[in-house]
Amino acid sequence: MTYSPLSPNTVLANALHHAEDVLAPRIMAATPERITMVVGTQINGAPHIGTSLVQSLAFTMAARLRDRFGLPAEVLFSALDNAPYESATDPVSSHRYQRAYAQALDDEALTDLITTLYEPLFTALSRHLGIPHRVETYSQQQADEQFRRTWLRLLPRLDAARWWLAPSTGTPHLRVPCPHLGCGWAEKHAERTRVHLTDRETAQVAAVCLHHGPYRATISPTGGAYLDLATLYRNMVKELALSSPHGTLHIMVKGGDWVFGSHLVDEALQSLGLIRSQLPARLFCPQVVTDTGAKLSKSLIREGRTPAPGDTIRFRIKGTDETCEVKVKRVTEYPDFEALLDGEGPANVNPTATGEQQLNNIRAIYSPEKEALGALAIEIEHTADH
Repeated sequence: MTYSPLSPNTVLANALHHAEDVLAPRIMAATPERITMVVGTQINGAPHIGTSLVQSLAFTMAARLRDRFGLPAEVLFSALDNAPYESATDPVSSHRYQRAYAQALDDEALTDLITTLYEPLFTALSRHLGIPHRVETYSQQQADEQFRRTWLRLLPRLDAARWWLAPSTGTPHLRVPCPHLGCGWAEKHAERTRVHLTDRETAQVAAVCLHHGPYRATISPTGGAYLDLATLYRNMVKELALSSPHGTLHIMVKGGDWVFGSHLVDEALQSLGLIRSQLPARLFCPQVVTDTGAKLSKSLIREGRTPAPGDTIRFRIKGTDETCEVKVKRVTEYPDFEALLDGEGPANVNPTATGEQQLNNIRAIYSPEKEALGALAIEIEHTADH
């Protein structure tokens, strides 16, 4: 039996003849010289059907808009290498920390990851539809002068937008990874991170590292520290930086679960003085859900809840009532089994086998598809036997 994705009827069913009609008013008003469809994804695992569907929509819509309006069109893939690679908890302060792919992997490894997971689909779509594409990592985006100038220009006015960008706390997260060589850890929720302008084109950030304690970093339009912004904050800066009039209409392509997030970003932009016609053009892809109605996601595919530091796990010897309780001290996420063994050390996982033996044993149990979802290292301490 073959199953096909089904898209439910919508309130626009009788207003649109074609899917691209929803973008026609914006294109006719903006009269652009070219169109760029912008689609982004965290590169923290193999893409599932929902992710691939959004990316495919970007290419298909680009082709339709090109044919209808006679405009050159392309797809820009934002590879979010600021996705968490591993996480840890400060045992003293209990603050959560993370190290992103950009800080944990070198450029070659990141390129290989993107090439392996995404380029086959993009290349096939480009050839089939005649739509060119290019890839830009978040690391490249945040280093761009226009992006940084936009952030610096917004900083004095952030108070007007902060509750839209962080409705629960009013504090949009800014992470600047520790600059010490080989470190790159940053406070996940930026509780102790402070930022202030030293002049119109320079900002100084003070933060606390998991391993090196307090540190300071400088951000300028053309250099300085790595600028990692929380999701809504990042999208506001990115979309405002792309809205500068230079003949290109950028259309943000997102999954349907982004509708409410985009509403908050739009309100944030309007609080800074933008009018409706200046807000980004958007296209939302129907959301893929499971049979329970939950959004299909890599987190959901991983089946079950990840234990957190402080949780208790009870092991039972098979066929007996004998149990052993342990307390979770640390949980660290890795992209695959080899990275886990390298990061933790084979002797800390199984002191009776070499790293190569352990890798072969694990891969004999789990398929490549399972490994692509990532691996967790859970550090435990013994508490009680029963």
